[in-house]
Amino acid sequence: MTLMIRGAMMAVALTVGGAAGAAPRNPMVGGAAMYPTKTIVENASQSKDHTTLVAAVKAAGLVDTLSGPGPFTVFAPTNAAFAKLPAGTVDTLVQPENKDKLTSILTYHVIPGRITARDIAAKAKANGGTATYTTVQGEPIMFKKAMGGWAIMDGKGDTGRITTADVMQSNGVVHVIDTVMMP
Repeated sequence: MTLMIRGAMMAVALTVGGAAGAAPRNPMVGGAAMYPTKTIVENASQSKDHTTLVAAVKAAGLVDTLSGPGPFTVFAPTNAAFAKLPAGTVDTLVQPENKDKLTSILTYHVIPGRITARDIAAKAKANGGTATYTTVQGEPIMFKKAMGGWAIMDGKGDTGRITTADVMQSNGVVHVIDTVMMP
């Protein structure tokens, strides 16, 4: 009887969680499932919390890049993060004449490679508590442990935090953040 129950439990575990040792499922983002088989752009387009980011990526002409093979690590500001910017900032940035500035801001949210929260933690541990990475835009961005998670600091000294880490994509990883970082 015990063997049969144990076998049934193992079958349930394999059905619910996949094969033993399989990677955990991605968290929901913006009310939508995020699929590790889809690209960054495909997944972000499904999140109701990232409509401003998706519109900005389109306005900057970065859809093809972020749909490409990568890998990329994207720190994805939510709509609420964009709403914290001064009134009219987003409307101004998405205008064709501001494409270079918008591209600079967006690529400041991207690091080449697939950098997980575990990678950030290991680098911070090896470097006295902070981890610094160079963005695709060319300037550094820094991470530090704070309030049970990770703070992200931009070149101007402004700080946000990672609210959802390690959302795996076919071409990288996304970390949802609560602030638009500025180079």
